[in-house]
Parts: sequence; structure tokens; C-alpha cells
Amino acid sequence: MMRKKRRSSVDKGEGAPAAPKVKKSRSAGRQSKEAAPEETSQCVFVDFVRVAGVTLRQGGMPNEIGVDQVVFQRRIQQQIQKSPRYPGIIQEFITALESYMENTDRFRNCLLPCIPQSSNRDSSSFQESLLRMLLGIEMLQTSIINTLLEKLPEYMLDSDGGVSIPRIIINQLKWLDRVVDTKDLASKLMELVSVAPAEVQCDIITSLPEILEDAQHNDIARELNSLLQEKTQLTVPILDALSSLNLASSLLTEVRGAVMATLAAVQLEDLPVVVKFILHSVSASDAYEVVCNLRKKLELEQCVLPPVLQVSQSRMNSKAPAGSSQDSISLILDCIKSAVRFQKTISEAWIKAIESVDEVEGHKVMDLLVLLILHSTNANQSRRGAERVLKVKVRNGLIQEALLQRTFRDYAQVMRGYFPSTLALAQSLVRSPDPCVVPFGGNMYLHAFTAFDSYCHQEVVGSLVTHVCSGVGGEVDVALELLCGLVNEKPSEMAMYAVFVKGILDYMDNLTPQQIRRLFHLLSKLAFGQKQGSHIQDDMHIVIRKQLSSTVPKYKRIGIIGAVMIVGSMGSVTDLQLCLFFPLQVTALLELVKSSSESSPEAAALYYDELANLILSSTLDSQVQDMIGKSVLQDFEDDFVVDLGPEISGSFPFPARAMYKLYEDEDQGECSINNLRRVSSLCLSPFFRLLRLCVEKRHQGDLEEIDGLLGCPLILTDMDVVEKVESLSKAEREFLCTLLFHTINWFREVVNAFCTQKDTDMKMRVLTRLQNITYLQTLLERALAGTPGYVPPIANFDGDSTDGIVPNSTVPVNKIKKGESTYGTGKKRKASGKNSSESSSQAEEATEADETQQQPEKEKVKEIRPGVSLASYRPFFRELDMEVLSVLQCGLLSRSLLDSELHTKVREEVLLGPAELVFLLEDMLRKLEFSLTAAPAKRAPFLKGRTDKSVGFSHLQQRSSKDIASCCVQLMPALCSHLENCHNHFQIMLSENNGETAAQIHSFEYLLNFRSTVPNLSIALCLSQLLSTVSEKGGNPAAYREQTASLARRFLNQDWVTASGEKERGTKFNEALHTLLSIYLEHVDDILKAVEEIAAQGIPELINASKDESSASWPTLSRQTFLVFYKVLMAELEKAVRKIPASKMSDNTEVFDSRPVLNVCLKYGRLFLESFLKLGMPLLDYSFKRHKEDVQSLLKTFQLSTRQLHHMCGHSKMHQDTSLTNHVPALKKSLELFVYRVKAMLTLNNCQEAFWMGNLKNRNLKGEEILSQRSQEDDDDDDDDEEKEQQLERSPPPQEQSEDEVIEDTSDDSE
Repeated sequence: MMRKKRRSSVDKGEGAPAAPKVKKSRSAGRQSKEAAPEETSQCVFVDFVRVAGVTLRQGGMPNEIGVDQVVFQRRIQQQIQKSPRYPGIIQEFITALESYMENTDRFRNCLLPCIPQSSNRDSSSFQESLLRMLLGIEMLQTSIINTLLEKLPEYMLDSDGGVSIPRIIINQLKWLDRVVDTKDLASKLMELVSVAPAEVQCDIITSLPEILEDAQHNDIARELNSLLQEKTQLTVPILDALSSLNLASSLLTEVRGAVMATLAAVQLEDLPVVVKFILHSVSASDAYEVVCNLRKKLELEQCVLPPVLQVSQSRMNSKAPAGSSQDSISLILDCIKSAVRFQKTISEAWIKAIESVDEVEGHKVMDLLVLLILHSTNANQSRRGAERVLKVKVRNGLIQEALLQRTFRDYAQVMRGYFPSTLALAQSLVRSPDPCVVPFGGNMYLHAFTAFDSYCHQEVVGSLVTHVCSGVGGEVDVALELLCGLVNEKPSEMAMYAVFVKGILDYMDNLTPQQIRRLFHLLSKLAFGQKQGSHIQDDMHIVIRKQLSSTVPKYKRIGIIGAVMIVGSMGSVTDLQLCLFFPLQVTALLELVKSSSESSPEAAALYYDELANLILSSTLDSQVQDMIGKSVLQDFEDDFVVDLGPEISGSFPFPARAMYKLYEDEDQGECSINNLRRVSSLCLSPFFRLLRLCVEKRHQGDLEEIDGLLGCPLILTDMDVVEKVESLSKAEREFLCTLLFHTINWFREVVNAFCTQKDTDMKMRVLTRLQNITYLQTLLERALAGTPGYVPPIANFDGDSTDGIVPNSTVPVNKIKKGESTYGTGKKRKASGKNSSESSSQAEEATEADETQQQPEKEKVKEIRPGVSLASYRPFFRELDMEVLSVLQCGLLSRSLLDSELHTKVREEVLLGPAELVFLLEDMLRKLEFSLTAAPAKRAPFLKGRTDKSVGFSHLQQRSSKDIASCCVQLMPALCSHLENCHNHFQIMLSENNGETAAQIHSFEYLLNFRSTVPNLSIALCLSQLLSTVSEKGGNPAAYREQTASLARRFLNQDWVTASGEKERGTKFNEALHTLLSIYLEHVDDILKAVEEIAAQGIPELINASKDESSASWPTLSRQTFLVFYKVLMAELEKAVRKIPASKMSDNTEVFDSRPVLNVCLKYGRLFLESFLKLGMPLLDYSFKRHKEDVQSLLKTFQLSTRQLHHMCGHSKMHQDTSLTNHVPALKKSLELFVYRVKAMLTLNNCQEAFWMGNLKNRNLKGEEILSQRSQEDDDDDDDDEEKEQQLERSPPPQEQSEDEVIEDTSDDSE
């Protein structure tokens, strides 16, 4: 009864408009008539909803639901369907809903989620809004959607209490189970977008993927794409929506292209969304193209202002958020990082895009940032690829330091996020064995330290310290150089990490002396140059005292080097407070080092060398400088300078004499250098170097105070004993060798000291001392030859003495004439009267005396007694400074000596002779090879001694490579002058010996002038290579190609003979000939013509010549060099055929059938054949109809070569030669491809009937048939084959005549 009553009330409510009004007054009836439409319009909706289980509330209270949402929707649907007014009731229900929602509060309640009734425990905690539940009913959905979209414009411009009603309305449409009319909904939403304000537009567009079904995605994407072109301010929401739509690939490509086209006009803050859409819409097939376009159009450099403008703009507009552009760039990189991490094709495409750039200007900041992203994500092993690409680009000079500097300067905030990858890449580059990439890694360290915060500073310093402790030579050098650079540029910041650097002291066993020198320079700068680093001063003093007190030479050496470096830092401090205190410490430290090294001459000599280097390279306090200078001058005079008397006291193995005096005045002959003191002789040269530098520093380069040491004599023994060295005892021989080493080293230091003096007299004495050195070296070579097993005295004291240096005394030196080994062309004309010291000088005895009668005897003696090469003894000579090379600029020097009446007594002339020139040039070559040739960093093998190649280059290491190269460039005019003198010398010899002058000079190139005086093929090759290099570096190599080719051909057409008149031959001759012929063919204009000329002219001449003769037109082509010619011709022909349509290939293997010739022919024959198939046959396909006779002739000629190749295959199989048979399978395959390719060409031109196939016999190189087990069975077939071939030649097919192919494919053996 209750249910019926409720239903009747509902029915009554529904029929209320038709019910009569009883017991009502007129006025009351009028009021009811006015309220009746509203109540009637709402009661249908209200009653249906109440019956279904939802209680409508007012006054800000949310609606309540007492049943499950599905139950509510089912009840509403049942009421509507069972209503007698169905389907009209649907419109009544919608009308009632619209009437109910006229009130804003009610409308908002319908949009907001319902809450469950307290009595209903079955319903879930979250409930949908009333309207969203009604939208789930399909019969009501379309009408309700229309109602909501009609009401949406009413609330576009206002928000209710901070709640956006339009956004809530749009949210009702998301994620519906089914949309009845999707197309209509999409069109209405797009109409709203056209009139709505920006905020509502964004809400609608971003909600489209969640509202529409997949069927509408393509259509809505087209509309959004067109909208994007019109309104760029909607870029972000449109791309967000497009990213979520399921689009066809063609449409996606179209949309992406449109987006890419507008990339330049997009605001910076919108760029991350654009980049994200582009990268996430990429397929595997178009990834590379898309990434290349994105990289090209994404100009990050335009997104960031230069630092100066950034500062000025920040001052003008302080309200602007700092780093907004950096934040946007960070978001862009995050989008790229996301795409790279989850899509392998994207990471590979970025790597390929960066690799494809082949110009320096083509690389951008984006490239470096993307490489850091690839390294940081390591998705799909991209870390290794990023390292590889970066190394290749840096090695090729495409990514340079300027780009790195710009990246760190303008994008420091962005780079900070990739600091771990930056540090890892820098470590990898510094550890690389390739010296070309190491400096770039060092620059990454420097910029990271400069641009980032203190945490990064600590990590950078820690990484550099790790490099130093690794023990790898190149890595340690770079790390120490970087640390020194940071200390000089950022002293206060580096002082905070002095403790880190101090830890390297525990790993000094693996460091070289030069590295130890840098380390202590670095530490002393931190300890004594900055107040922040003063806490490690005590530790430094403790380490130095500990090392100095050690009895192990290695550790004492470390202590001496470290102490001198500390002296340099304390002696150059400019702080007034420290200047009063440090000189006392400097004096005490120097006294400590001196007393610690007194017991060891090696330690004392090292101390002198280190102190000399310090004075040369540092600016010490004047008080410290004067103290050192006075002490050194006094000690040198006491130790080494002695007065000359009639007799020299002391017991020596040989008579002592004063020798090598250079001045003539008697009043200067009062002192000499005592070189016979065994103990202190080691210290003579280092001590003099220290003295010289102290005087030079104090007097601004003037050495007048010590210039007497240049010409003063030495106390030595008579050098005639060298001629009878075999008769001496072992001790006497070793004494003689040691004396020679000390004397040569003294002269080398004297030349170092006075080589820069401008006075002519000084220059002459320096040249004379160079002559003394070269003469004494010849004596030393013979003395060492008679003293096997002798270990020379140490001359370079910062190395591990003689560890790893084993002089080789078995290498004979070239025999040279006496006149060439002493003074060269230097001559002295003196008066007959000579004093005692002059008569004992070996330098004067070796000039022009006895040139007539004694010279033949001396030459015989030297031929009987060969010397040894001094190359292995170079570590035992004192190092020559770079300034010594300025002697090369000296010409003829002369001076006139006057008697008491001021008349010319004698005229003395000195000229740099051949021996001295070679001596200086060899030293220059060694210096350049050491300093300019980059050597890869290699780790020392385990349990194997490491030889220090830097021994003898200590002074050179303290100069930069750029400085060394600059010094040598300044010497180029002098070197060219010497070269011209040599050229003139050979010209005179040729005119005297051959009765003919030099060849014509018809080229403006300077070096071509020397082509007529080339003595052998090796020098000819060097000249050709030099000309080729000069032409390439000149910027217009094409202008010199003809001259280079002409010169190379001239050398190839020349008959080369040795000094004895025999023809040059041997391995080195063949190697030089190989390279020279390659140069000729590379530079000739028509390589095919050149090859044909050699093959058609030179080789037939060689075939017809006798066994020992060569080709008449090509004298270098002989039976011994045929393989060289053949290999080069085949290789160059194969290269040329890749660029030019194929030409004919001739073969002479029937005459030259040696194994190497066949090997070359099989290898390059296949390559030639493959190139012909790839490049030549397509041309023949299109040329056949117009030039059929030429094509037919070409193929027949080519077939002769293919048959010969087939015979070679048979020959190699018959002889079972593995080196030849390895080429057979690939060659057979190419031969078969050639046959079928010709058939395809004929088919293409409708001439397939002209192609006949026959079997070819297996034959050897002489044309003889190779018999097999089936030879009897094959005879008949072979006869038929021959008939077939003859028939082909007699009667070609009736259609267009073409090539008649015979397949080289026959017997079982060939298969």
C-alpha cells in the first residue's frame, strides 16, 4: 500500500497540470497559476531523481545519494521507459532539469560530486556528480550535453568562489563510457574554442583527447593543426592534446611538419612542449630526418643573452625572475633526455646527426649538451657512443675550445645539472692515449671549476689528484699543468683544497723529476703564497727534511727539488709582512740543502742545476738574489779556477797540460779550469751554469764579469794517447773517456752561456768551441770503441742516474775524412811564433798542419780503427739550450790581431763548417721531435723497467711547444741559406765530375731548384713528398699537380746508381720506388693514360730486354722492381675505376708468373671487376642501343681478362697455394656475376637471344688444359665447346649483334 501510494503521488505530480483546482479562492488560484509552471517543470526531474535514490539539497549542501551509481542510472532509465508519456517524457525531464539548473547554487550542486547518505554503508566513498551520472544514460546524454554547452558561455567570464564553472562543466564530459554523437560534440566544442577566452580555450583543447573517441582523433587533429597556424598562443594546449591523440602516421607527419615550421616563432617558455611533441611523435623510419631538422632549427644561442646584456637587463628590470631562460632550456633538455631514454631510435638519430656535421661552424651548443644527455642517461649504451663521437670531433678539430667556453659561459646553470657527465667525459679525454683530445678534457676541467659551485670545485680537484696519482706519464703531466693553472688563476679557491693536493706526496715514487718539480711548485704556491694554505707549511718542511736526510739517492733528489721550489715561492713573495721573515727561512733552507748534498757529487750537481733553473724562471727578491750570487761566485773560484804555473801539481795517469786556450794576451794567461779533479768534476758544468745565470740576472744579460772563462784553457792530458788506446790499461782508458766527457760537457755549457753575446770576438770563440766539441767527439768515439763496458759519468742529474740506459758500443760510426771531422772549412792563419799553451792545443794541431803527407796515413788509421756511435751516449752529455741554435745564423767571422806597432799581425777567420752544422741540426731535430711530436700516453708494462725519454731535455720541458716552434721558424732563413750552400757545393761537384752543369730551372718553386742535385732515390722521394706537402698547404694544390707529377716522373725515368757505380737496389729502394710511383699516379692529370703508357710501353720493353737490363723508357722498371710497379698500377687503377667508367685491363702474368704478381692480380682483379659491375654496367645498359658496336668491343676485350683470371684460379688450385686460393671463391663469384649481368643487359635491350652459354676449360697460365679424373669424359664436351665458340665468331645471331658470352663456370673443379 505504501508503494502504491508513492507511485500515485508521483503520477499525480506528473499530471498536475491537468488536475482541477478545488477549494481555492481566486486570488489563491492566480498565485498557483503563476507558480504552477515552475513547479511543474521541475517536479518531473525532482521526482525521478528522488525515486532513483538522490536527495537534492540546497543552501550550499552537496546532494546526497543513497544507492550505488549504477542502480541510480538504471532506476532513472526504467522510470523514463515505463512512463506512459514515453518518449515525450524525455524532453519533459530535460526541460525540468534546465528549469532546476536556472539557479546557480543548484547548478553548482549538480556539477559537484554527491556524498553518500550516512545510513547507506554500501555505497563507495567517492561519488560522481549528479549531472555526470545522468550523462551515463544514453537516452539523456545528447540533450544534457547540449544543455551544458549552452550554459557554459554564461560562466566564461566569472568564477564562483575561485571555482571555475566552465572547467567543471568540461570535466563532466571526460572519460564517459560512451559518447552517443561524438562528431556533433567535437564540432560544438571547436565552436566554443573559437569564441571562448584563452583560459577556457586551453581547458577545452587539453580535454579533447579525454572527451572524444578514437574515431574523431584524426578530424580533430586537422582542426587543431589549422588552429595552431592561426593562434600561436595556443601552442602548448594544442600540442598537449595532439600528443594524446591516436593519429595516423601520415597525418602525424603532416602535423609535425607544420609544428616544425612554426618552431622559430614559438615563445621560449613554450619550446619544451614543442620539442616534446616533436620527439614523441617520431617513428623509427623518420627519426634521423626529424632530429636533423630539430637540431637545425633549435637555436639555443638566440635564447640566451650575452653576459654583458644579461647584467644590464637585470639592473633595468629587477622584477624579472633570474634564470628564466636557463629554466626553459633545462626543460627542453629534459624533454630530449626523456625521448632519448625511452626511444632507442632517438638516441641513435642524435648521434648520427652530430656525426654528420663536417664543419667547425656547423656545430652548436646543442651538440655538446645532447652529448652530455646521452652520456648521463646511458640508455641503449649511449654513453659509449657519446664518448666516441666527442673524441672523434675533437680529434678532427670540429668541436673546439671556443664552443666549450661558450657553452659553460652562457649555460652554466644548465651544465650544472650534468656535472657528473662533464666530469666523467673530462676524465675519459684526459686518460685517452690520443694526444689530440687530451687538452680538450683539460679545458672541461678548467671551465667546470670556474663556472660551478664549491662542491664541483672539490670534485674537480679530487679528480685531478687521481690523475696525478695514476702514474701514467701524459696523464700526470696534464693534471699537474691544470692544477698549476688553477692555482695561478684561482689562488684563493684552490687554497681551500690544499690538503687534497698534499695527498700526492704519498705517490711521488711514480713521478718523474719534471713532474716532482711541478708538484712542489704547486704546493709551495699554495703553502707560502696564500694565507688560506699556510696550514700545510709545516707538513712541507717535514717532508723536505725527511727526504734530504735520506741516504737513498732517489729520495734525496726529491728533497733537493722540493726545497729549491719552496725557496722560489718564499723568495718571490710580495707581502710586506712575509718579506721580513721569509729571507731568513730561505737562507736556512739553502744551507740545509747544501750541507745535505756535500757528501754526494751527484746531489750537489743536482742542487746547482735546480737552483740555476729557479733563477732562470723565477723573479726572486733582490736580497735573496744577491746572497745566492755572491756565494756562488766565491765558491766557483775556490773549487775550479787555478793559477797557471810552469808545472801542474798532482799525480795523474798521463802528463797534465793546459789546453784549448783562445786568447792571445799574455796577461790573461794566469788562470785555467782544473778538469782533472775526479770528485768535483761532476759539479763543474752545473756549477758554471748556476754562476752564469746569477751573473746574467744581476747584470741584465751582460757576462763581462766572467767572459774570460770562454777562452781560458783547461788542465787536461795530451790527447795523442787516443791513438794508442788499445795499449792502455782499463783504468787508464776509463780515465781518458771520463776526461773527454767532462771536457765536452764543459764546452757545451760554455757555448750555452756565451752563444747570445753580440760581440764578434765572442761569436768567433763560440764557433771555435763548437769546433772543439765536434773534434773531441771524434776522439771520444775511438776511445769508447777501445773501452767496452764503460759507463760514462752522469751529466743530467734529475734522472735515475743510468737506470734503463745501456750504452751500445757496437755500432760503428761512418768513416769520415779528417778535414771534415775537425774544423770543416774553418781556417786560421797565425804567425809562426806560439806560446807553450798554444803548442799543446789539439784544436790548433788539427787544422791545416800535415794536410799533405800525414792525411793519407791518418785516413788509413781511421779506417782500421772504427769508432762507436754516440747516439746511445746522448744522456751523458749536458743539454744545449735553444739559444745555441742561433749560432746557425752566423756567417763568416773574422778579426785582425795587431802587433805592438798597430800593424796587422795575423787575420783570423772562423766559419761554421759541415761538422758543426750537422751537430747543431741534429740537436735541433731531437728538440723538435721531443717537444712537437705528440706521443700517446701509455702505461708502463707490469714488472718492466721504464726508460725515461725525457733525460737530456730538462730545460726544454720548461718551455712551451709554441715558443720552441717560434724559435725554429725564426731560423728558417738561415737554414735555407745553408741549404743553398749545400746545393751550390753539389753543383760544383757535378760540374767537376761529369762535365755538365745542373739541369734547367723552369719552375718558380724554390725547392724545385734542388731536383738536379739529388744523389739517390730516397732523397728524391723526400723532395717529392716535401713538394707535395708544400702544394697542399699552399691553398691551391691543383696549380702544382702538374709540376709534382713531372718531377716524380723525372725521378722514375732516371737511372739511379750508387757511389761505386752499381745500380741501386734492395728493400729500401723498392719502398721508396713504391711511394714515388704512387705520388706520380696521384698527381698525374689522366691516370688511365699514365697506367696505359707504363703497361703498353715500359712492360713490353722489359719483356724484350735481357735479364739484368731494365726498360728503356722507364729505367726504374726492372725484373726486380716489376712487382712494385704492378702492385701500384693495380691499386691506383682500382681507385680510379671507382670514379671513371671502366677501361681495359691488360695482363702480363704469362711472362711474370711469380707468386707475388699472381697474388696482386687476383686481389685487385676482383676489386676492378666489382667496380666495373657496380659503375660500368649501368652505363652500358643505357649506351647499348646507341653505341652497340663500342659496347660489344669493350665486352669482348674485357672477356679476355676474365678468362685470364679464370686461368689464374685454375693455376692456384693446381699448385694448392693457400695465399692464392684464398682469393679464388670471391673472384669466382664476381666472374659469375659478370656473366649474368651481361645477360641482364641484353634482356633489358630485348636481345636475350644473342646470349649463348658454353663451357670453358680449366687451363693453366700457359694455356695448357688441366687434366682431372674426368678428362676422358670431358674431351667430347670440350670439342663441342670449341665448335660452339667458333660458330659464335662466324655467325652472330640475326637480331642486334651483341656480346657472345662464354660462361667461365664449367668443370667440377671450378665449382
